[in-house]
Amino acid sequence: MKLSCLPVSLYDDIFSGKSSVADWIRFGAELGLDGVDFSIKFFPLWNVRLLNSVWLTLARRGLETCMIACYSDFTHPDPAQREEELTKLKSDIELAKELGAKFVRVTAGQSHPGIEHKAAVRWITDGFRHALDEAEKQGVTLAYENHTKGAPWQYWDFSQPSEIFLEILDALSDTPLGVCFDTANPLVLKEDVLGLLDKVIDRVVVLHVFDMREAGEFEPVRVGTGVSPIPQIFSRMRQANYDGWLSIEEASRQGKQGFEEAVQYVRQTWEQASPA
Repeated sequence: MKLSCLPVSLYDDIFSGKSSVADWIRFGAELGLDGVDFSIKFFPLWNVRLLNSVWLTLARRGLETCMIACYSDFTHPDPAQREEELTKLKSDIELAKELGAKFVRVTAGQSHPGIEHKAAVRWITDGFRHALDEAEKQGVTLAYENHTKGAPWQYWDFSQPSEIFLEILDALSDTPLGVCFDTANPLVLKEDVLGLLDKVIDRVVVLHVFDMREAGEFEPVRVGTGVSPIPQIFSRMRQANYDGWLSIEEASRQGKQGFEEAVQYVRQTWEQASPA
C-alpha cells in the first residue's frame, strides 16, 4: 500500500496563488506521504520550466505523483464543447505523463438540464474510449470516479446515482478503464457504499479515502470522524489483495492538524483492517 493525498483543503490557496504546487509537495513530504495528488486546476498554464521545477521538488522530497484529478464533462449538450472537453482531457493526460503520474481521475460530466439519458451515456462512453486511446499511448491509467460535483462545475455529476455509474462501467467492460473508488460519495444519496464497492472491486486502481458528516448531505469532515465505513472498506480491499494507492481526500479545512490526523487515521486503520 502507498499513501497519497488530494489537498482539497488547500485548493483556494493554490488556485489563488497564495501557495504553490511546490509548497504542497514539501508539505506532503512532511506528512510522510509516499506521493501526492494534484488537481488539474493547479496547472492553468504549464511549460517545461514549471514541469522541471515540479520534478525537482518531487525528487528532492522523495515523492511520486500518484494521480491528477481532472473534471471531464462529456455530458455537455453542445457537441463542440464535448469535443473541447476531449481535447482538454488529452492534454491533461499528456501532463500526467510529464509529471510521472500513474493515474488520471476522470468524471462522466455534469447533469445538465434537459439532456436525454441514452444520449448522455453514449457521449460519455465515446469520450472515454477516445481518451483511453490517448492514455494507452502515454502509459497512463484512467480512473473513473463515483463522483459528486467537480470544483469548477455548476451541476452534480450525471453518473452520481450508482446505477448510472455501473451502467457506464458495464458499457466499457472491454476497456482498461479503472475505478477511483470514493469511500463517501455514495452517501450523498444514502446509497450502500459497501454494496457498490463489491460490484466494482476488481476494477479499483485508486481508493479515494473521503468522509462525510452524515448520509444525505454533502458536508466533508476529517477522514475517520464521519459516517463512511472506512474500516469495512479497508477490510474488503485487503481481502481482495489490494496493494495499490490510498489517496486521502482531505477536505476538512482544519489546517495542518486535519491533514496530520487524517494520515495517522488512514495508516492505522489500514494496518488494523482484517484481510480475512
